[in-house]
This record gives sequence, C-alpha cells and structure tokens, in this order.
Amino acid sequence: MASEDLALGTIFLLQTIVGFLGNFCLLHHYLFLYYKGCRLRSTDLILKHLIVANSLVILSRGVPQTMAALGLKDFLNDFGCKFIFYLHRVGRDVSIGTTCLLSVFQAIIISPWISKWAELKKKVTKHIGTSNILCWILTMMLDIMVPVYVTDKWSNKNSTKKKDYGYCYAVIYDKITYFLYVPLLLFHDVLCLGLMLWASSSMVFILYRHRQRVQRIHKTNISSRTSPESTATQSILVLVCTFVSLSTLSSIFHTCSAVYEFSLWLVNTSTLLAACFPTVSPYILMSHDSRVSRLCFA
Repeated sequence: MASEDLALGTIFLLQTIVGFLGNFCLLHHYLFLYYKGCRLRSTDLILKHLIVANSLVILSRGVPQTMAALGLKDFLNDFGCKFIFYLHRVGRDVSIGTTCLLSVFQAIIISPWISKWAELKKKVTKHIGTSNILCWILTMMLDIMVPVYVTDKWSNKNSTKKKDYGYCYAVIYDKITYFLYVPLLLFHDVLCLGLMLWASSSMVFILYRHRQRVQRIHKTNISSRTSPESTATQSILVLVCTFVSLSTLSSIFHTCSAVYEFSLWLVNTSTLLAACFPTVSPYILMSHDSRVSRLCFA
C-alpha cells in the first residue's frame, strides 16, 4: 500500500470517527433533555433532523471512502453502489434543506413583533415537524435518479464518461437526460443557499438593531447577559457561514474534477471537504449551547 493511500485512508477514518461521535453526542444530549422533561427550544426538532442527515452523509461516504483508500476496491456490488450513493445524496440534500429551514425559521422567530412577520411567527412553530418531513420526502423524490448514474467497478456498461470514486463509478449514459437533471439539482442547491444568505443577512441586521436599542436604553452600561435567542441566532449564523464556505470550496474542487478528466485526487479532496460540515457542525452547536455545558458538569 502506498504511503499516500495510507495517509488518505487515515484522514477519512479520523474524519468519520470524529464526525459520528460528535453527531451521536449531540443527539444523545437532545434525547436526554427530552426524556428528562426539559423544555426544548423550537429549533431543537430541526437540529435533530440535521444530525440524522449529517450522520447519513458521514457514514455513507466516509466508511466506503476509507475502505477504498486502504486498498479494498471491489467490496460493493451494483446494488450496494446505487444504495450508498443514494443515501449520501439524500443525506447531503436534507442537510442543505434543513440548514436552510433552520436559518429561515430563526430569522422569523427573532424578527420584531411589530413587523409584517408577526402573523407568520404565531403559526410557524406549529409546522416545524411537517416542514422537516416534507423536506425528507421532496429530497428522496428529487434524488430518485441518482442510482441510475452509479454502477459498480465490475460493470462493463457503455458510457460516455466515468468518474472513479475508488470503489464505484459515476457514469453518464445519456447526455441529454443528464444535462436536464443536473440543473434541477443545482437549482435546489442555489435556492437553499440564496435563502440561507437572505436569512443570515436579516438576522445580522436584527441583532445589530437590537444592540443599538440596548445601548440607547442602558447608555454606556450594556448588560453582560446574552439572551438565549441571541445565543441561538449566533450559533446558527456560524453554522450557516461554515456551511456556505465549505460548500463553495467543495463545489470548486468538484467542478475541477469534472474538467480535468475526473482526477481521483480532486474527487477525494472534494469528498473530504463535503464531509467537513457534517463533522464540525455538532461541535459548533455544542459550543454555543449552554445546556450541554450544564449537562456535562452534572
């Protein structure tokens, strides 16, 4: 085994372990609060779905990528390749959709009551569960074509292009269908990113106006205590900024891998960056949640 493959396999393995443990600990924290009868925040249900989606992304891509980097190339058959790639795509798209839902929901929640969002704010908490379920259903329907473009390495099917992931191939059989389907996937990503940026800008503006109002009330004496809403908003802003940055980098490497004859190095780098958000997001959320600190201390 080459030293580069060993190093790559070790990196993927560490990323998978760290990411899975972080998501597991955060999910355990929310379940513990639920069974203890603690009052959960309105965003906690969205975060549970985000944790599940992130875990799917980490396990469906991190485990096979680690095995491939460590020398196991042909451990999946055609069905296994299609299933793993479908799980990964669903987890990835639900992660994007849930992060978008989280940022938009928080922007509505912290908006002033006198604004035009007042009526919407009264009803939005009732539809969180429905929105999450709808996100999963729409994503599963949107990604139903993904298995068509994936095959195992034993297959000899004719295709115009093959993208080697080390353990499976992503193939293009019909250019017309492919170039009609890809813009639909891109539209989903661009729409979610646009809504995230709009919601984040709104939250920054609302927090800025709130700080100015507090300064006017207290003059130079600003209270050292931060409201739970502000803390939650700051954590979501950090989460969204992290997601946008890593998603942009991953997209750049993904595009380069398509241009430069599907380079395996570029594919691995893109995969590594794509799994960074599911890995670091639980630690971002735990670092901004005081309930985690109190639970650990207890």
